[in-house]
Amino acid sequence: MSETSQAAGTFPYCGTADRRVVALTFDDGPNDPYTGALAELLADRQVPATFFQVGRCVERHPQRSKELAAAGHLIGNHSYRHRFDDYLRPDKFLADVDRTQQIIADVTGTLPRHFRPPWLYRTPALLAGIADRDLRVVSGRFCDPLEVLQPSSRRIARQAERRVEPGSMIIFHDGFDDRGGFRGRTVAAVGLLIDRLREVGYGFVTVDELLPVPCPGGSSARRPLDRA
Repeated sequence: MSETSQAAGTFPYCGTADRRVVALTFDDGPNDPYTGALAELLADRQVPATFFQVGRCVERHPQRSKELAAAGHLIGNHSYRHRFDDYLRPDKFLADVDRTQQIIADVTGTLPRHFRPPWLYRTPALLAGIADRDLRVVSGRFCDPLEVLQPSSRRIARQAERRVEPGSMIIFHDGFDDRGGFRGRTVAAVGLLIDRLREVGYGFVTVDELLPVPCPGGSSARRPLDRA
């Protein structure tokens, strides 16, 4: 469950960057009103982001996922239920990854190409199963180990800034497991962090710009869903 360990297999927590850029990522949503508030903030600041979304949450808030994708944000797969006990049944877990792929594709028209496991838990077998699905696994650095407890927005922003370097992928949460959750201070912290990073010369990208994935036929990393 380490952010950075490669013991179970390749688990990238930062990308290659020849300039000062960072990818802001958000896990466990969509979860309104907080995902919506983030969408408005990112639009106002003209910042692209990556949302690793839980299948059941997409089913609850399909319009939000559709709007995020239409706005140019990258949508990744973050499991179907976000339950740790699902890991006890690897075949079912991978089947639920497939289920979430289809849910997101049906809503956004684009098949996800990146996967972040809940709690960053992984085993060699799980990583192999994800790779077999033409998905690139993604780690990152948590913005603040106490974010789940929603400390002050200034603290979250300050802790996140300490983890930023060129090519960083910073993990925030716009939801809590698949159960909603208050994330108001995270939203405020993201605004503070964006403003601070811009002051010191950083730009913002989506994860696929830091971790491109090979696509069949040389097509774009954001290939459209093939429909009959």
